[in-house]
Amino acid sequence: MTESTSDPTENLLWSPAPDAVVTSQVAGFATFVHERTGMDWQGDFQTLWRWSVDQHVIFWDLFWDWHGVIGDKGDRQIENETAMPGARFFPDATLNYAENMLARADDRLAISAHCEDGRHVRLTRRQLKDRVMRLAGWMRDNGIGEGDRVAAYIPNIPEAVIAMLATAALGGIFSSCSPDFGPGGARDRFGQIEPKLLIACDGYHYAGKPFKRLDLVRELAASMPSVTHCLIIPFLDEAPDLAGLPSACLFAEAEDHAPLQTFVRVGFNAPLYILYSSGTTGAPKCIVHGVGGVTLQHAKELRLHSNLTPDDRLFFFTTCGWMMWNWMVSGLLVGAPVVTYEGNPFHPGPERLWQIAQSERLTHFGVSAKYVDAVRNAGFAPGKALDLSALRVMMSTGSPLSAEAFAFIYEEVGTDLQLASISGGTDLISCFVLGTPTQPVYAGEIQTRGLGMAVEVLDDDGHPVTGQQGELCCLKPFPSMPVQFWNDPDGAKYRAAYFEHFKGIWRHGDWATLTGRGGLVIHGRSDATLNPGGVRIGTAEIYRQVEAFDEIEEALVVGQSWDNDVRVILFVRMAGDRCLDDKLATAIKTRIRGGATPRHVPRHVIAVPDIPRTRSGKITELAVRDVIHGRPVKNTEALANAKALDYFRNLPQLAE
Repeated sequence: MTESTSDPTENLLWSPAPDAVVTSQVAGFATFVHERTGMDWQGDFQTLWRWSVDQHVIFWDLFWDWHGVIGDKGDRQIENETAMPGARFFPDATLNYAENMLARADDRLAISAHCEDGRHVRLTRRQLKDRVMRLAGWMRDNGIGEGDRVAAYIPNIPEAVIAMLATAALGGIFSSCSPDFGPGGARDRFGQIEPKLLIACDGYHYAGKPFKRLDLVRELAASMPSVTHCLIIPFLDEAPDLAGLPSACLFAEAEDHAPLQTFVRVGFNAPLYILYSSGTTGAPKCIVHGVGGVTLQHAKELRLHSNLTPDDRLFFFTTCGWMMWNWMVSGLLVGAPVVTYEGNPFHPGPERLWQIAQSERLTHFGVSAKYVDAVRNAGFAPGKALDLSALRVMMSTGSPLSAEAFAFIYEEVGTDLQLASISGGTDLISCFVLGTPTQPVYAGEIQTRGLGMAVEVLDDDGHPVTGQQGELCCLKPFPSMPVQFWNDPDGAKYRAAYFEHFKGIWRHGDWATLTGRGGLVIHGRSDATLNPGGVRIGTAEIYRQVEAFDEIEEALVVGQSWDNDVRVILFVRMAGDRCLDDKLATAIKTRIRGGATPRHVPRHVIAVPDIPRTRSGKITELAVRDVIHGRPVKNTEALANAKALDYFRNLPQLAE
């Protein structure tokens, strides 16, 4: 990844037009702030950012007013203001997430849902609200209410959004995972939260193949005595067999019910979602997110950082098991249509998602960094093959986006768009660092820190540093901090996850560099950093060099304990029928040495048939590190391809 240099124009890829800055929602908000406080940003985003963290309580209070959150804000802005954890924003406020999402229920488009088998469903805002309120009425009459958990084992289809909003309308707590999870992985998640209602599909399609799931749903329901009712979505079969499921009926039958008439308003910090950590090092942590924090954070990120308006169209390729699904559907808060896709993004080829971008006239298009690399490796040039002229913002997350991938987007997708590499996570259901429509884009660099987020990079002594690597941290509370971890009554797990490394400071676990212009470069997870000779280096710095080789499809790097030190081991999955030989291995090491440092050079380069990854597509460095050191991987159910771990066991090269 690139770092800040003395030349401010080096690696410059895009700059916003001056009139676009003036008409942006950032400028509109800054004008509102100026009228209330006298703060003058003078068109400089970093000035606005600095004010927003110096006055972070006032920032969130004013953003509530500017956005127009529906609800009662209450008298107090925050309690326990300096406590990390322990601060609570708007402790007297009441609101309902679904009420905010479904405001202005007119005939404008709300959801345009695509499936890989060609199915396409469109819902207006009026139709969406009607279906939500009818399902909420059914839920209410079947004993689902405030604080109850609803678990959804579901593809990325409109029913997922409807189920979530119906749960939220009642003040319930929604939790979802994608149906490619086996029963063990789903049970490891849902079993901890004891849901009353289980919503599931009878199956799904992927890469042109049907995958039946009803037997697994029966197994899942039977393992959770708390489940009193099941709703089944017939995705493969119009009349699925509901035998063996408790009080089961079809989802559509539940929607044919007298509607809920009023939204149940709850406290700002009342639970809305339960999300899960990846769980590759143990049972997944159940992370509880609050109604108000999600509402404010998502509205801020979509409006101020993404400049999303009701006239735009938002797409993010995700499953219901990744927090980007929760983030994406919040486009409804802004009034923008949400475009979804269920299935294999490369079925039948790399053009599939880009065809949707063309047909839907997408303005905001989001994918993972891994997907960008896959398109690039496939040799597909989206902007040359299709009309992507409507596209203004492209977003990437999941792992660091390399400088080469930045260049690919501007060369092969479009020259006049804001490329927003964003990073945060399930832990905050939002971003610490992300884009802004008012600043330039530099190759390999995330544009800025989030407004209201006191993000700094700290050295080992806990001091903020610029231009050198350190821990990505947040120094002040923010509204979307988890309300709690489920089944963590004294908060010990919560504190251990974020606050033990630096007392009273959120340590996120990313190894990063803050640049002189306020951008961020993320080098990888800090718990996966390498320490050869006692010097910490990020894995992303190695990946960037390896991605230059067409012969390599994918790579994974770990540190191996060796002779009282750590040595770097690089695993590669070869592209097509390519083979790894001594010449290529030497070329890889030479490029890493020249593009990074001698400490980054791997002791061994080893070809493997596959590389394990989580179900959201992230490679699992820690699981591989455990395997090569002979340690058990505690939760293989969290992996999409757990059998790939076998390729890393007992490798003779690792004994040399």
